[in-house]
Amino acid sequence: MPSGAPLRPDLGWAAGTSLALLLVEDDAGDALLVNEVLADSGLPVDVTWCRSLAEARTAVSDAGQPECVLLDLHLPDTWGTTAVGRMREVTPDAAIVVLTGLAENEAGLTALAEGAQDYLAKDGLDAETLGRAIRYALQRKQVERHSVELQASRLRAAENARLERGLLPTPLLRDDDCTVATRYSPGRDHALLGGDFYDAVQTADGTVHAVIGDVSGHGAAEAALGVCLRVGWRAAVLSGCVGARQTHLLEEILTAERAADYVFATLLSLRLPPDRRHLHVVRAGHPGLLVHTRDTIELSEPPGGPALGLFADRSQWTETTLPADGVEAVTVFTDGLFEGVVGERRRLGEEGLLDLARSHRRLRGKDFVDAVVEEVTALTAPFGGLADDLAVLDLSWESTT
Repeated sequence: MPSGAPLRPDLGWAAGTSLALLLVEDDAGDALLVNEVLADSGLPVDVTWCRSLAEARTAVSDAGQPECVLLDLHLPDTWGTTAVGRMREVTPDAAIVVLTGLAENEAGLTALAEGAQDYLAKDGLDAETLGRAIRYALQRKQVERHSVELQASRLRAAENARLERGLLPTPLLRDDDCTVATRYSPGRDHALLGGDFYDAVQTADGTVHAVIGDVSGHGAAEAALGVCLRVGWRAAVLSGCVGARQTHLLEEILTAERAADYVFATLLSLRLPPDRRHLHVVRAGHPGLLVHTRDTIELSEPPGGPALGLFADRSQWTETTLPADGVEAVTVFTDGLFEGVVGERRRLGEEGLLDLARSHRRLRGKDFVDAVVEEVTALTAPFGGLADDLAVLDLSWESTT
């Protein structure tokens, strides 16, 4: 009986449906016995016999990984339960059934602790017991493999969540006369970060700066680009770069960092001076803003220029000054808030969003943002839900009148 070759190539099962089984046994008589029991078990197996661990390593290298290994613990080149660990190095994905003597129950239990899926005594071995042991071992190995994959997936998800959560901004406010409330929902499944971005910073002179933007696309690259733009915006603010000049700088960052020439970003930035009497806005292809007074909410769309990354001519970007007397808050948002479908062939739209916002006009800050987002979410849920990234930033302050 030559080692390193199939024992019974004529088992009769169709090609491709048999179980690849590796028998590692140095005793030819025991190997023949196991093969005969396997033939009686009814399992569709294709057996390769090896006399030693070295032969097993060569067979695996030549023929590929087996699905199951029947392993004797007493081999010429390894002895005892250490054979299990060495066999797992050779066949990490295979289920291992250890073959022991009648007096080796303790060794069999130790083999399980070393990573084997089952053990059997060779003396008195019968077809039903061996067949059942192989099937159970395969199932246990599958469960073990899935458990390892699930744990690895959980660890990756937790690490990604920590990373993405760390990339979301914390507004930098120096005093409490202004408050910032935000909501963020990425369009990607199982993600915390999308291509939308926002931030708010109060500089030493008391001016409050805020930004919201939307990178085209929904993947990880767009999320990373959104982070680059947000960080670039904050650095520009803290260094005194504001207005249209700031927008030019952000476009330079976008064109340098984007993965393809067709990627663009919309953006709205604003600054509220310490006297709170005016609001300075730059709009680059972005939706307008909701302006809150004591009694109502209006949608303001200051003159704007093109989105970042679309045209070489930047002369259309200008800063617009809006009166802020009587204004108590402004809310900026990305188009994910109003592009969802809320009826048959009907999107919410900006006018629909305005009507919805006015129904919550008595609310301020986080209460207002949560109420609007939750109502939009509920309206779109029957029609597939929010399909795009969504970001909202609400800036509230004490009115000057």
